[in-house]
Amino acid sequence: MRQSKDISPLAWVLLALLGLIWGGSFLSIRIALNEVGFLTSVAHRTGWAMCLLWLYVWYCGLPIPKEPRIWVGFLGMGLLNNAIPFSLMAWGQLTIESGLTSILNATTAIFGVVLASLFFADETLSARKLVGVIIGFLGVAIAIGIEHLLAFDIRSLAQLAIIAGTLSYAFAGIWARKRLSGLAPEIAAAGMLTGSTLIMLPAAWILEGPITLALEPITWLAIGYYVIIATALAYLLYYRILALAGSGNLMLVTLLVPPIAIVLGAVVLGEALHPRAYAGFALLALGLIILDGRAVDALRRAK
Repeated sequence: MRQSKDISPLAWVLLALLGLIWGGSFLSIRIALNEVGFLTSVAHRTGWAMCLLWLYVWYCGLPIPKEPRIWVGFLGMGLLNNAIPFSLMAWGQLTIESGLTSILNATTAIFGVVLASLFFADETLSARKLVGVIIGFLGVAIAIGIEHLLAFDIRSLAQLAIIAGTLSYAFAGIWARKRLSGLAPEIAAAGMLTGSTLIMLPAAWILEGPITLALEPITWLAIGYYVIIATALAYLLYYRILALAGSGNLMLVTLLVPPIAIVLGAVVLGEALHPRAYAGFALLALGLIILDGRAVDALRRAK
């Protein structure tokens, strides 16, 4: 019988930290898009983060892989986890309100656990996991506002672009586990960003013109956040979680990002926290408890 890969307490802590980091990335990206094109924004994100991580690899004295198959893995990962979703979502954010973007982004968790169950024997799609993910997704939708979800229109190219980006994220988790397992997180993250930069830098240059450094301070502040914190640091956590919990469980971070973004807006910007948010958070918490499984197992033993 195939066993489902469990989520350890450490993996939950790292998932929460990654969700906190990525919860602030939507605002920073949107600020940068006021001055730079969406492809240029992605090129900044991957290029500067790549430089930071290779410096860190050098500082740590880690050996750089030389096998061609590993570099093919880096290129594929850069395409699936950075170039495609970053570009599609940045373009989609230009015309879609942030609420709907956040809900659509959370579908990554559903795609992640379903696809992982098809590719890996230890990531079985159990009834408990499926119920937990669906309840968690509904919690996200309620916290942000069901009316945003009802605004989904299959005829909207921007909305379909966001969905395509989330599907790419889900396949990236599978690709990483199949092609990059066993690598140090620092090497995997730096190599992935190298692959995506090799794609995005020429794409941005050809389609949006030469990349300029003459930007407003607020734009550099936004770029600095999503380069240093939301990319370089975040992907060190990403590959650590992948090793601990598997590709399907890794995608659960997308359920945590929207509520964290809502809370950050309330705490940092003083935005009103709608009463529905509390109901959504409670439903999300229930979904995560079901996903974790330990409370469910304890109840079964108590019967």
